[in-house]
Amino acid sequence: MSGPETRLQRLTEIYGADLATVVAPRLEARLAGEPTTAARRRWSHDDIWLITYADQFTETDTAPLATLHDVLDDELADVVTGVHVLPFCPWSSDDGFAVIDYHEVHEPYGTWTDIERLAADRPFMADAVINHLSASSPWFEAFLADAEPHRRFFRTEHPDTDTSAVVRPRTHPLLTGFDTTGGPRWVWTTFSADQVDLDYAEPDVLLAVVDVVLHYARRGASAIRLDAVGFCWKDPATSSIHRPETHAIVQLLADCLADTHPGTILITETNVPHEENVSYLHPTIPEAQAVYQFPLAPLSAHAIRTGDVDVLVEWAAVIDPLVAPGRSFFNFLASHDGIGLRPAEGLLGDDAIDELVRATEATGGRVNHRTTPGGGTAPYELNVTWFDLIGEGVDTDTAIARHLATHALLLALPGVAGVYVHALVGSSNDLAGVDASGINRRINRQKFDRNDLRSSLVDDTTVASRVLAGMRALVGERRTRPAFHPEGRCTVDQPAPGVVRVQRRHDGHDGTCTINFRGTTVEADGPLGPYEVRWS
Repeated sequence: MSGPETRLQRLTEIYGADLATVVAPRLEARLAGEPTTAARRRWSHDDIWLITYADQFTETDTAPLATLHDVLDDELADVVTGVHVLPFCPWSSDDGFAVIDYHEVHEPYGTWTDIERLAADRPFMADAVINHLSASSPWFEAFLADAEPHRRFFRTEHPDTDTSAVVRPRTHPLLTGFDTTGGPRWVWTTFSADQVDLDYAEPDVLLAVVDVVLHYARRGASAIRLDAVGFCWKDPATSSIHRPETHAIVQLLADCLADTHPGTILITETNVPHEENVSYLHPTIPEAQAVYQFPLAPLSAHAIRTGDVDVLVEWAAVIDPLVAPGRSFFNFLASHDGIGLRPAEGLLGDDAIDELVRATEATGGRVNHRTTPGGGTAPYELNVTWFDLIGEGVDTDTAIARHLATHALLLALPGVAGVYVHALVGSSNDLAGVDASGINRRINRQKFDRNDLRSSLVDDTTVASRVLAGMRALVGERRTRPAFHPEGRCTVDQPAPGVVRVQRRHDGHDGTCTINFRGTTVEADGPLGPYEVRWS
C-alpha cells in the first residue's frame, strides 16, 4: 500500500506524531508536483546489469558517458541489458562517493542528456549517496557559514561524547572538527573526513533527499541504489546502524516512488552480516525491492579456492523464503569497493577469512580494516580483482575456469545479476594505480581506453577476450531458461562433494544449474569435469 496515510505513518515513526503532522503537508506538496511516469518493467531472467564508472571507457573527443552508451550498444550488446553507473555527480574524493552536488552531472563525464540517453535505451541504476556529502559541497559550506537551514543539515556531537557503541566501517575517528562561523563543531564522518554525515533528525534533510531520489527517477533511473543507507540514523548511545528510523526512511522513499514512478527498483547497499542485510526485505511493508547479495562473494571465493562448498550451500539454502513477487536480490561478486568480509561473519570461520586475506596479499592486493566495538581492528574488505583472488596460485586456464564457475552461480541464484566491468573481462590488479594514488581501492578501478579494449577483445588469445566469451555463453544459457527469473523458487543442494546444484522454478518453467567447484572430475548425475558448469 502507498499513499498519504502510509507516508504519515512513516513520518510518525521517524519524528513522532506532532512533528510528523507538520512535515507531511510539505512532503505531499512535493509529490503533488511530481510528473508521474508510466509503470516501469521491473526485471526478468534476461537481465544482466553492468556495474561501471561513468568514465570507465574513454576515447578522443567524446564524453565518457557517450562512450559508455556506445560500448553497451557495440562491444557488450549481447551480454548486458542494464547498467549501474556509479556516482556521476561532481565529487571531491572516494572516486565519486563524496558528492558535491546531487543535482548535477560531473562535467568531465558528460551531461544529463547523456544520462537520459543511457536510461532511454536500457534499464539504468543511479547511485543515491544519501548518508553523507562532500565537505566541499554547497550544503556543507552553508553549514560552516552557520546559515539556515543548512546549519542543521549535518550530524554534530560534543567531542567528549561516548561513541564506543557505534558500529564502524573504518578505523579513523568518528568525529571530525570543523571551524564554523558559530564556532568549532564536531561532525560525524563515518567514512572519511571529506564525507560529512547528514542528520536525518532534521526533517529538511529528509525532504531534500526525497527531492534527490525523485530527481533521479525523473531523469530515467529505473533503479536507485541507496549507498551505505544503514548508517543514516545516528544515536551515539546505540550501534547507529539499521535503526528503526532508517528502515522507516527507506520505506518512505519506496512509498514516494510507488506513487510517482511506479516500478522503480529501490536497492539497499548494506555491507553487513547476512541477517542485517536482508532486514531491508521487509515481509509485509514495502521497503527495498532488492538488497545487495553481499555474502555471495566471500563464500564463493572460499568455495572455489578450497573446493569445500558446505558453507556456501548451507547459506544458499535459506535464500528462497526471502524472495517474493516484487522482492529479490542484486547478485554480484566483484565490485568497485572490493570484497566485503563483514557479510561472512557467522558463516566463515577465522581460518577461512585468514586464508582469503593471505591470498589477497599474495596477489599484491590490499586489506582494509575497521574498528571493532572492543577498540581493536579486524579485516573489513579485500581490495583485489575477482580474477586475481580466485586465480591466486593456479595457472591462467584454471583461473578462467574458476572465474566462470563462480559467475555461473551468480547467474543461477534468485536475483538480478550485476557484473562489475572488471569481472566481465577478467582484469588483474592495478598495482600501479594503487601506488600512484595511495588508495587501496584503486586496485580494482582501472579505466579503459576504448580502442585498446576493442583490440584486446578481438584477439581470442587474451584473458579479456576469453573471459568475455565465457561470460557471453553463461548469459546465453540463462536467457534460454525462464526458470531463472529473479523471483523464481530455488532449491540448493550438494549432490556430490564440491558440487553446487541450483534448481529453479518460475511460472511453470523448471531449470537446473550444476557447478563443480573442484579441480577434479566428480560424479553428479554423470561426470562433471573440473570447474564445469552444466545447465538443464
